[in-house]
Amino acid sequence: MTDAPEQPQLYLITPSVLDLEVYPQTLARVLDSHATACVRLALSSKDEDVLSRAADTLRGVTDARDVALVIEDHTILAERLGLDGVHLSDAARSVRHARSTLGPDAIVGSFCAGSRHDGMTAGEAGADYVSFGPVQPTALFDGEIAEMDMFQWWSDVIEVPCVAEGQLDSAMIAKLAPVTDFFGIGDEIWGQDDPVAALTTLWSATR
Repeated sequence: MTDAPEQPQLYLITPSVLDLEVYPQTLARVLDSHATACVRLALSSKDEDVLSRAADTLRGVTDARDVALVIEDHTILAERLGLDGVHLSDAARSVRHARSTLGPDAIVGSFCAGSRHDGMTAGEAGADYVSFGPVQPTALFDGEIAEMDMFQWWSDVIEVPCVAEGQLDSAMIAKLAPVTDFFGIGDEIWGQDDPVAALTTLWSATR
């Protein structure tokens, strides 16, 4: 997950609510259709039992395919469940704690919205990657956008790999493919009738 490839790699983000009777099979089909570097368990629930059941179930899918599984924000659960790492949504604030808790071999990622400063701070604190997004505005979002020039600057100057995520479409993927290491794809495909076909359409823009 920490090596920056010549071509961007796929980083999947789960829905915020999962049906564990259905979703693992869907995830398996998607992973079997496209090489994937990492899956982020990104549930909105704060219930430890819900999170633990989901992590244990999805780990069976990801481990069978040698794909890393990280959990969003719950560093202690990542340690307790033996997951590959944690994705932090508070920029750089928790990176040092996560690194000291999980050790040098765990994946520690940091979401930094559109902030170069937060991204650099996270990298200096020990993050294996930083993620930036959303990459374009929507009617329901009026916050900070991760602009193309920031990705270009990051690619030119910083060695820490970056993930582009949020409001991705084929045009944005084609535009960002030369300057990002990973694309974080989630809601763009899970709500579609055929997530595999939806991902195939999006991913064709990287070529």
